[in-house]
Amino acid sequence: MRKVIVVAFMLSALTAFGQSVKDEMKKNITVSASNYRAYPGPTQQVLTPAPKGKKPFYISHYGRHGSRNLNSQQEYDYAYSVLLRAHRLGKLTALGEDVLNRLEKMIRAADDRLGELTSLGAQQHRDIARRMYERFPEVFTDDAVVDARSTTVMRCVLSMENALQQLLRLNPRLTIVHDASNHDMYFMNQQDKKLVEKMRTAASLEIFSDYCKKRSCWQRMVGTLFNDTAYVNHHVYGERLSQHLFKLASILQNSELRAKITLYDLFTDDEIYQNWQKENAYWYLSYGCAPANGGQTPFMQRNLLRRIISDADSCLRLRHPSVNLRFGHETIVLPLVCLLGINGYDQSIADLEQLEKKGWVNYRVYPMACNVQLVFYRGSFGDNDVLFKVLLNENEATLPLKTDCAPYYHWADFRDYYLKKLDSYQE
Repeated sequence: MRKVIVVAFMLSALTAFGQSVKDEMKKNITVSASNYRAYPGPTQQVLTPAPKGKKPFYISHYGRHGSRNLNSQQEYDYAYSVLLRAHRLGKLTALGEDVLNRLEKMIRAADDRLGELTSLGAQQHRDIARRMYERFPEVFTDDAVVDARSTTVMRCVLSMENALQQLLRLNPRLTIVHDASNHDMYFMNQQDKKLVEKMRTAASLEIFSDYCKKRSCWQRMVGTLFNDTAYVNHHVYGERLSQHLFKLASILQNSELRAKITLYDLFTDDEIYQNWQKENAYWYLSYGCAPANGGQTPFMQRNLLRRIISDADSCLRLRHPSVNLRFGHETIVLPLVCLLGINGYDQSIADLEQLEKKGWVNYRVYPMACNVQLVFYRGSFGDNDVLFKVLLNENEATLPLKTDCAPYYHWADFRDYYLKKLDSYQE
């Protein structure tokens, strides 16, 4: 019976990864938003049962903050200012005037709330905490210890607090420890200047530029907003305007306006797809194991992975169940996923045209509130064969490790494999 369950899990995963991006976008246009995608919740409703005699006793987690507004006023203002100037000169079409009104509503809604967690973002973390509790109740029994840490960014702190409040509603006896301090930023939000510089090598910039030139798709859309072609040619940076409008279209799904207005109607299906392709390539060249950046960018999260391992080793020595919750950013989750090789995201892909075919699709990793969970199992205290499984956005995922009990892995194998990998990196 267990073999049937594992095979079914693997077939389900292959089906999901094999589904084309275009097909996914036709079913749900919001996936095109890349890192602005609102958290979709898990697609896997029933998890694979643990091997006989094993019970969950520890969870190690790193998650991104929930849905937020854009971070800077300029991200909201650029497109608005371009259209407002054209409006004053009588250069907008009826559609252009309508878009100007929509942008004004977005600016008002985000006024004095740049980069802040939205109500949807708060709800996402309450829901994730609730599902974690319901899926692994053995970990949250009695006065189990929940150690929660956040980066010092307010949207991350509030994401943490919403998750903790939900857990306390479900079990008021939990022992909660929570903190947000610069003291932890060396592993919670590590920034490696040398690796960051490698993201923007001359080679990677040239590769990205060539890739984007093949996907220049702003002319038609921008042309629908203005009634004077000569004005557009002389006074409008069309490609930049298109990029900003696509970003605004993407972020809308995270705000309270999401049910009232949209900007996706400005773009055709092909334009949406091509805009997403450029974003996907950008994030791969920045945080993936891209040959153009030396393939080492994911090691910027080496301190986090070492901390995950050391925290787990400490908690394995405890008799009572415990949880480590960490709240940060997608710029941490994505390279961590690549460093771990979850679901094949450690692939080195020289040809950007092959990204989708090989399953490197950004929105499957880092929507708002994205998360990686390692759930640990043992028979009893002192059991030396500790097992665990990894969940990416609450769905069972794979690692580049051999195992005789997929989707579960032996912690000793994980520890040995990744410590050697970390030791191999020369700073």
